[in-house]
Amino acid sequence: MFKKIYLPLLLIWGSLQLNAQIHKNRKTVSTTRIEKAPKIDGLLDDNAWKNAEELTNFVIFKPDNGVAVKDQYQTTVKVVYDDDAVYIAAMMLDPDPKNIPREFAVRDNFGLADFFLVTINPNDDGQNPFEFIIQAAGNRIDAKVSNGDEDLNWSAVWEGETKITHKGWNAEMKIPYRAIRFANRPVQSWGFNFHRRLEKLNEQHTWTHIDNAVGRWTQYDGLIKGFNDLKPPTRLNLYPYASATSVSFDGETTYDYSVGMDLKYGITDNFTLDATLIPDFSQVGFDNVELNLGPFEQQFTEQRQFFTEGTELFNKAKLFYSRRIGGAPIDQFDVSSTLIKQDNFDTNGQKVNEKIVDYPKKVTMLNAVKISGRTKNGLGIGFFNAITQTAEATIRTTTEQINGSTISKTVTNRKEVINPFSNYNIMVLDQQFNQNSTVTLINTNVTRDGRFRDANVTALDWHIETKDSRYNVDGSVKMSNIFDDVKNPNTGYTFDNSFGYNSGHWNWELGYNFENKDFNPNDLGILFSNNEQTIYGSAGWRTLQPTKKYNRFRVRFYNQANFQHFSGIFTGYNAGLNASAQTKKRFTFGGNLNYGSKNRDYFEPRQGSTSGIYFLRPEKMNINTWISTNSQKKLELNADIYFTNYTNHPQQNYGFSISPRYRFTNQFSLKYQLNYNKKENDQGYVDKIDNNIIFGQRNRKSYTNSISGKYNFSTRSSISLSFRHYWSDVAYNGYYNLNSNGSLSNNTTYTGNNVNFNSWNLDLNYFWQFAPGSQLIVFYRNSIFDANNNSGLDFYENLENLFNQPNQHTFSIRFVYFIDYNTIKKLF
Repeated sequence: MFKKIYLPLLLIWGSLQLNAQIHKNRKTVSTTRIEKAPKIDGLLDDNAWKNAEELTNFVIFKPDNGVAVKDQYQTTVKVVYDDDAVYIAAMMLDPDPKNIPREFAVRDNFGLADFFLVTINPNDDGQNPFEFIIQAAGNRIDAKVSNGDEDLNWSAVWEGETKITHKGWNAEMKIPYRAIRFANRPVQSWGFNFHRRLEKLNEQHTWTHIDNAVGRWTQYDGLIKGFNDLKPPTRLNLYPYASATSVSFDGETTYDYSVGMDLKYGITDNFTLDATLIPDFSQVGFDNVELNLGPFEQQFTEQRQFFTEGTELFNKAKLFYSRRIGGAPIDQFDVSSTLIKQDNFDTNGQKVNEKIVDYPKKVTMLNAVKISGRTKNGLGIGFFNAITQTAEATIRTTTEQINGSTISKTVTNRKEVINPFSNYNIMVLDQQFNQNSTVTLINTNVTRDGRFRDANVTALDWHIETKDSRYNVDGSVKMSNIFDDVKNPNTGYTFDNSFGYNSGHWNWELGYNFENKDFNPNDLGILFSNNEQTIYGSAGWRTLQPTKKYNRFRVRFYNQANFQHFSGIFTGYNAGLNASAQTKKRFTFGGNLNYGSKNRDYFEPRQGSTSGIYFLRPEKMNINTWISTNSQKKLELNADIYFTNYTNHPQQNYGFSISPRYRFTNQFSLKYQLNYNKKENDQGYVDKIDNNIIFGQRNRKSYTNSISGKYNFSTRSSISLSFRHYWSDVAYNGYYNLNSNGSLSNNTTYTGNNVNFNSWNLDLNYFWQFAPGSQLIVFYRNSIFDANNNSGLDFYENLENLFNQPNQHTFSIRFVYFIDYNTIKKLF
């Protein structure tokens, strides 16, 4: 009993002691209230800066952690405030200001340039600062940080300008109070830190020293006191928009327009409501579609801003895959299986034929809201809700009737619901403590109208560690409930927990996880496979300071033993060793060596993981290596190569990727990437005939050619290009029956089809930020898709065949205007 009480008390005491140690020599200064705001122009000659306290004596954060910055590269910062905003001035010395890297980039994009970064943490909790960045060319970037992870999709409206001087360069910022969250207290002290990046030296400097061997970087803020009598403003920002789109395909053109609005409203000092009313996603980037012959769906990245910004609370426990909302219809009852087809007239002289003439590929989202924030005691609360409208397939019925010597024909259309009106909901409670630990309770729910299934998933997630991260416990327990009128309701569950050590050069982790056969979070989340359990572990070593030849070096070993959860059968073992390093000349390289034992694959046969049917995959060894040259040079090259060999089996996999990027000027750059992959004698599921499961042996090759480029007229205006052509060719050289022991035996009667698959997309975007938070975007897309059986073409024959397919041309223009309620209030 004493031990049970003593251990957690010891961990808490250790955390408090280490917290005190980290803040023992904390830099603390006072700010100054000003009467007249400085002009944000980068000149730093305003009266507002004259009596402000100087923050200097920066130290190197990386690569030489903790070393004092040389006087010739020192930075001086000043912070003042008034009733509307916090103002920050930074003077950064550089003995060669003409050669300060300053590649142009637009809002929220990094160019190859020096930058100045500010973190502001009004709650001073060591975990959740706001981040504001300005690069030497003048472009602005911002982020919201949670547990050391930067959410660069978060965006606020603020001002910043830079100026190159004979001493170096200056940065000047205005951060309005509407851009951050803070409590309504008469006297406040906020956590601050300042970072400076010097590209030509490959260094990053900070105002307060961040020890890379102890704790997280967000725990090392300095303290700025003296924010007195601040009044949090009404945080109401409106983003009305108007857009128009035309789509031309195969000789037909359709037009659409949309008017809507996004809004952000500060419900309280610390909580914000985000809403999108009549959302418009016509200008999102294309998906990197690939030919998928495996048993699992392809996962796509989220590109809709509403689902990428400010969602850190909703992504806890990995239960939220936002592409489910407004994605493909679930078609739970398989509309295609209900079609009627009579090839001949029946005894009543009637013949009926049905076919699907319209099948929506996506479901329309009507609106979505999210409320999120965190109390001063560290409790994060999140609420998310979205609704989608009903999607229907159109089925055309053609009925022929014999009447004497004549045949009459009637044609009718009917609708079948393939996705009902649906409501998606997430609730989150996330308690942070000790500046780096958190416990989360999260629930996701999908409710569908009518006889379609509903789903509910609940999880308790935890990450607890001491301040120096010497020991940590990381894990979760989750439960899913599927309510289905067609199948009996079922409950599934999963558990994962690991113990880890992370201090100085060394780190290790040992853990166990399982998902039972019924765990299914896929109505709002994504999980590729269940009915599994794994014992896993890893260990790693890293440098903390540069060596004579290297800026950094790290190595890591991992291994895992896999079992089926339902039966406890051992399914396979995996292990690997990987390493990476960067030289003093900024040449980065690394490699991996991976091993996989024979593996019982219960998913490839597509019969369900509890069927007992599996495919026995052979033992394999994989090796790959990669390089990345100095990104500061005009020409940068990234490349990798891999090879996989299978023991006592003819299958081999190999491929490479090469990606040169050339920066012609500070305004114009181009990047090309070629990926080639080849699988010889690959084996996988093809079909099922009666009780016989058919596998095929095939040679697969794929090419991906992509080009991206940008020309920046200024930091507020640019044109960008994004192009991708993916081509996959599959040629079968034999068919087999799957045996009960997972092996294959020849099938000489089955005949199948080869595959030729192409996906082509070209996007052109013109972006103009004509006012803070306001933008005009002109968008054009050319896309072609083709899938057929014409395998064996060479590259140019395939392109000729592809260009014979109809093109889809999409043209869109979108106008967004930012309105701040406080500005309107002052006008009236």
